[in-house]
Amino acid sequence: MNDRKQHVIKMAHQLFIDKGFQNTSIQDILTYSGISKGTFYNYFSSKNELLIALFKSIYKNVEQARNELLIGQDPRDIGIFIKQVELQLKTNRTSKLISLFEEVLVSNDEDLKQFINRGQLRALRWIYGRFIDLFGEDKKPYLLDCSIMFMGILHHNLKFNKLAHGANTDVGQIAQYSVERMIGMVEEVSRSRDQLIQPELLERWLPNCQVPDRTFQEQLFRTILGMKKNLNPHKAQQKYTELLDFLQEELLQSKSPRKYIVESALLSLKEDSALFSSEDLQMLSQLVHTFFNQDKVTQ
Repeated sequence: MNDRKQHVIKMAHQLFIDKGFQNTSIQDILTYSGISKGTFYNYFSSKNELLIALFKSIYKNVEQARNELLIGQDPRDIGIFIKQVELQLKTNRTSKLISLFEEVLVSNDEDLKQFINRGQLRALRWIYGRFIDLFGEDKKPYLLDCSIMFMGILHHNLKFNKLAHGANTDVGQIAQYSVERMIGMVEEVSRSRDQLIQPELLERWLPNCQVPDRTFQEQLFRTILGMKKNLNPHKAQQKYTELLDFLQEELLQSKSPRKYIVESALLSLKEDSALFSSEDLQMLSQLVHTFFNQDKVTQ
């Protein structure tokens, strides 16, 4: 995504915050961002597509920040999970995500609704994966139910605390309180062996859904983060940052990772090997090789 396109998304986001999505026209976006109608339609086919691009950008930044919190840490550390949840809540507040979601859900646009619903399922998948880290494989049959309850607890605690305290709402306190309540609930549900929804349904809701191997994920994030830091500042920083972001997304998010494209991106990074340490390039190559030699990946 080039700088100008990112600028348009940023300007539109501010308009959506100030005026609301429905009340913001494409002409408003053109005027506020200083672009022509032709430029807008070169980037987006509609205002809805721009909104989806905005959501994707926010999701990507949150995911990156959450994963950076895990680098070098014990994934079983409940304190790290609380920080991750707090980060999510702060992002939701500053970006006005909940208000935008509510506007979409009362609209008649099925594509937008489907995108939001899929985003909620991805959030559920992330919580479920983290709950497995926190509470162990032996409790796995009950952790999807617990993840669903946690999402509800978090949402309503946030909603009513905002009603009570307004702008003074302490999202860190809400995150900690909600997580601590879940510890007891997970233990109780596991002891009673009650189950409403089987975790296998996640595969049906999100085809090819897999919780990435934690060790592989951490190694990939650490390696790519280190390589990005080496690029700052550099005239080709944007080009190589986009390549690194692509590799990370393709390996961790794509339903069917494309080996030939990943290897092509890796080759492009190696062509300018002076920018990166040989250790980082070797580690990245090894991670790619390991990934595509796992049985679970269909090439």
